[in-house]
Amino acid sequence: MNWDIKVTKSSESRIKKTDFNNLAFGKDFTDHMFIADYYDGKWQDCRIVPFGNIEMHPASFVLHYAQSIFEGLKAELSPNNEILLFRPDRNADRFAKSAERMAMPEVPKDLFLESIQKLIEIDKEWIPKGVENASLYVRPFLFATDPILGVRVGDTYRYMVIVGPAGVYYSEAVKVWIQDKYVRAFPGGTGEAKFAGNYAATLNPVLDAKKKGCAQILWTDGKEHKYFQEIGTMNIFFVIDNVLITPSLEEGTILHGVTRESLMTLAKDFGIKVEERKISVDEFLKAVEEKRLNDMFGAGTAAVVQDIDGFVYEDQSYDLSWMPRKESKMLKKALEDIKEGKAEDKFNWIVKIN
Repeated sequence: MNWDIKVTKSSESRIKKTDFNNLAFGKDFTDHMFIADYYDGKWQDCRIVPFGNIEMHPASFVLHYAQSIFEGLKAELSPNNEILLFRPDRNADRFAKSAERMAMPEVPKDLFLESIQKLIEIDKEWIPKGVENASLYVRPFLFATDPILGVRVGDTYRYMVIVGPAGVYYSEAVKVWIQDKYVRAFPGGTGEAKFAGNYAATLNPVLDAKKKGCAQILWTDGKEHKYFQEIGTMNIFFVIDNVLITPSLEEGTILHGVTRESLMTLAKDFGIKVEERKISVDEFLKAVEEKRLNDMFGAGTAAVVQDIDGFVYEDQSYDLSWMPRKESKMLKKALEDIKEGKAEDKFNWIVKIN
C-alpha cells in the first residue's frame, strides 16, 4: 500500500548544535518526526513534520489509563556508507503483538517499515560517523488519544516515530539486585508486551536497587521468587558449564527480545549449546559458589550485550569479576559486525535504506 506520506521540512537544522563526540542515550533528536492518526477505523494523515512538542487534550486516554506501547531499533552506517537497519521486521511483528494485547489498532507492517525508512532517509546526516559505540536510535510508539474519561477501548490513536543519535546505554559493567520482594510480571499479564506501564512500575524498585549499589534489577517470578525472568532493560543470559542458558518465553512474562533471539542464533552457529528454559536462583547460586558460571550478561537493542559484574541477593553482595566472559565477548563482536556491515549477513537480518 502507498501511504502517501506528506513531508514538511524543517526551516533550520539543529545538527551543528549536537556534540557527536559526547552523545548520551535518548537525549538528542533529529530535525523531523513521523506522525499518523487513527480515526474512523483507519490510519490516515501520514506525515513527516519538524520535530517539536505535540498538543494533547487534558483528558487524553493515555494520560489517565496508560494505553501506550513502543519499540526500539537502531540505524548504522556500513564501511561503504550504506544505511543499515537490523531486523526491523521483527520489531514490526512485536509492535503488532503489543498493540493486540493492549486493545489498540495494529499499525500495518508496511506502514511501520515505511515510516521508519522515510524518516531516516530525510535525517540521514544525523547518523553518527566515525563515533565508537554510537548509532541512530529509532523509537516508534503508539498511544490512545480519545478525549474522554472512562476505562474502555478507544476510537482514536496516534502513531509516531522519533529518532536521534545515541551513545551507549551503560558506560560500564552492571551490578544487579536479584528481586525477592517486588514483581514485574505474572503469567497472563502484560510482561511480554512492550507496554509503557511495565517500565513505570519498575522505577521505584530501581531506586531501592541503587541504594544497594546496583544499576538494575534482575526480576524473578511473581509466584515464588524462585525463577529468573529478565533485567528491567534487558533479557538475561547465563553460561553455566559452557552451556548458554536464558529463561524461556512460554509463560508470557518476558519480552521477546530481538537481540535475545539473534544471540541464540549466533551461539548455535558457533557450536555453543543453547538452552531456553527455567533457571532458578538456587541453580544459579550453586554455579556461582562452585565457579561453574562462565559468563553472565544482559542483551537488548539499547544495551546490545552488557556484562553483569556482580549482584546482590538477600542483602549479600557477590562479585563476578573472576568470570572469563568468553561467550559474551564473542557474541557481541559477531552481532555488532553484522549490524555495522563488517561481516557477512548470512541470516538476512540487515535491511538497507537507499
